[in-house]
Amino acid sequence: MSSFGQGLVEAARQAAAIARGEADPATYRVHVPADIDVKAIRAGLGLTQAEFAASYGFPIGTLRDLEQGRARPDASTRAYLLVISREPEAVQRALATS
Repeated sequence: MSSFGQGLVEAARQAAAIARGEADPATYRVHVPADIDVKAIRAGLGLTQAEFAASYGFPIGTLRDLEQGRARPDASTRAYLLVISREPEAVQRALATS
């Protein structure tokens, strides 16, 4: 994995720790949107639900629930979706198996 990919994975770990309340608030400043349009992110990437789920590690049922408003993503999932929306290729590289 490239150093960029390793940095992205570490950033995701840190974001998850922040979302779980395990990080010292004095050491970070993060903005995670309260709402995120999962369907718009997926559609913007030109992926079907099955393709998006497989590419980014979401169970297809969870993705459908998020898109149809039956479920609301927690803070760490919203942060992950935000990263996907801004840097989809970097996320795919970070998730790729060696």
